[in-house]
Amino acid sequence: MKLAMIGFGQAGGKVVDKFLEYDKRTGSEIVRAAAAVNTAKADLMGLEHVAESQRVLIGQSRVKGHGVGADNELGAEIAEEDIDEVQGAIDSIPVHEVDAFLVVAGLGGGTGSGGAPVLAKHLKRIYTEPVYGLGVLPGSDEGGIYTLNAARSFQTFVREVDNLMVFDNDAWRKTGESVQGGYEEINEEIVRRFGILFGAGEIQQGQEVAESVVDSSEIINTLSGGGVSTVGYAEEEVEERSSGGLLSRLRNDDGGDELDSAHTTNRITSLVRKAALGRLTLPCEIEGAERALLVLAGPPEYLNRKGIERGRKWLEEQTGSMEVRGGDYPYRGAGFVATVILLAGVTNVPRIKELQQVAIEAQDNLDEIREESDENLDELVSDDSDELESLF
Repeated sequence: MKLAMIGFGQAGGKVVDKFLEYDKRTGSEIVRAAAAVNTAKADLMGLEHVAESQRVLIGQSRVKGHGVGADNELGAEIAEEDIDEVQGAIDSIPVHEVDAFLVVAGLGGGTGSGGAPVLAKHLKRIYTEPVYGLGVLPGSDEGGIYTLNAARSFQTFVREVDNLMVFDNDAWRKTGESVQGGYEEINEEIVRRFGILFGAGEIQQGQEVAESVVDSSEIINTLSGGGVSTVGYAEEEVEERSSGGLLSRLRNDDGGDELDSAHTTNRITSLVRKAALGRLTLPCEIEGAERALLVLAGPPEYLNRKGIERGRKWLEEQTGSMEVRGGDYPYRGAGFVATVILLAGVTNVPRIKELQQVAIEAQDNLDEIREESDENLDELVSDDSDELESLF
């Protein structure tokens, strides 16, 4: 699947930068074009793979290149005011070669949280290609203002995109981990999952064709209908050889080694279960997911149609959805077999409900603090003020 990626804000820019690095490392060619938009000049300068001509600094007349200080209302205003500057970078994207737009943003800060929904709305108004969002939720320990920003941004962003894929930092941060190290690892997790998902079906010169092809239309159909999506992932290391490996001799058309074939099918089904019931990018109950897509990636000799079919059937039973698509993604030199599961239209998401509740409390607290602050200031300057004349 060919994507035009636009990272909005610090977190969004870093994730897009990581996608470009992944593309170069794996040769997957998912990112057809990329841009990064920010109100902070330093954040744009810190990117390594986004072309300098595609780094867009907005809001210079308002914030002088210093960012919006976690004020996502200001972030949204600046995005509205400077949308033509962002469009200037998008104009250089060969849209006829792109299957979809992906707007990436951290939802807890100011620039991406406020600006990403504005950009998504703008893109949907102009282009016929689908516009997806990839939103990163802040950890619950990052503070009330970031939670409030994320809750407000989430409910706006999800309405402006064709589908919002979510990654929850809270489920992935490790205790005692440095902030820098933590975010780098999280970005790697994001890119690995979405890289395999979007890379499925892209056939390079000399590469094996999948037994059951997953292409961009399968991904688009799974994401159609809007709402929120989450991605599951599981992998097992394998030796890339035709016999003796962990999932070896999978394509055995003559039925000569039924025990090995059955064992292999069970191992693939096990990977599917681990991906669906393990750590999702956004933890949720998978029952009730409206649509799902299963991709099994790895060296072609380790890929098995029967295992994929059984995994797909199991996923149908678990989700209760009749719209479960599946296929394989031959990936030579990977050194592992991986299962990626896209669950679209999920609704039973405790983290989102908790986020919104905490945000409402934070909003009430902020209002109280502002009122109290005004009262305290009046009290501070009112004593004996009648005896003093105002300067103007």
